[in-house]
Amino acid sequence: MALLKDPLVFFLAIGAMLLLAGKYWQPDSASMTINITNHEVRRLTDQWQAQMRRSPTAEELTGLMDAFIREEIYYREAIHLGLDVDDTIVRRRMVQKLTFLTEDIATTTPPTEAALRRWYEQHPSDFTQPERISFTHRFFSVDTRQDAEADARQALQDSAGESESESGSENESEGERADEGDPFMLPKSYTHRSVSEIGDLFGRAFATALFATRGTGWRGPLRSAYGWHLVRIEARLEASLTPFVDARERVLADLQSAARDTANDDYYAALKARYTINLPQ
Repeated sequence: MALLKDPLVFFLAIGAMLLLAGKYWQPDSASMTINITNHEVRRLTDQWQAQMRRSPTAEELTGLMDAFIREEIYYREAIHLGLDVDDTIVRRRMVQKLTFLTEDIATTTPPTEAALRRWYEQHPSDFTQPERISFTHRFFSVDTRQDAEADARQALQDSAGESESESGSENESEGERADEGDPFMLPKSYTHRSVSEIGDLFGRAFATALFATRGTGWRGPLRSAYGWHLVRIEARLEASLTPFVDARERVLADLQSAARDTANDDYYAALKARYTINLPQ
């Protein structure tokens, strides 16, 4: 038994099986014939042109056909030896190719303009620009300050009049003397960002609190994933529906994606109806 567990003995046994299969297998003549059609030559040529941005030379095309023949021979031998059986990767690839075929059929005919507009009108939330905010912030690090929140509150008091004076008034001079915060790894100003975009940068809690902030001037402090911040909202853009003419490409992509999903579901349901499925108790 120990001999059977030896990897060398195992591989020698596999090699012997392959040699015996090659010696005693007598395939029919059809399975031993490989026909290289003009369609196959065009396919190989098109693949080469897509990759190399030029047509193959005669020598290169011969090399492509030699590689194809080698691949075809190995493929047929592998199928004969049953190497595709119980192979998870092969199974998944074949399922994927069948799915792609179904999806291609579903999107062969482009949708009409009326169908596109109907999809657009039925799914307005998919084409609505979310509320967006432009803002500037000051950062107060919890790593370098003993009480970053308290320092932020004090800086807010010192900068109380800064947002009301943009032309060098006494209040702005006081704002310039206030605590300007700590260095920050990200930019200090942001333009037209949505709650999800800000949440990806600063954390969801900060983004939610920022969009709930009202009024002008410096506000806060708000806690982020990094520390505390004072924020000054520069502008707000309310949520708005993107016009159809601007959203058309997105509408087309969404409609075709839905068509592919429906085609796959319908095709699977039709196939499943042909099978008897016995489940274990």
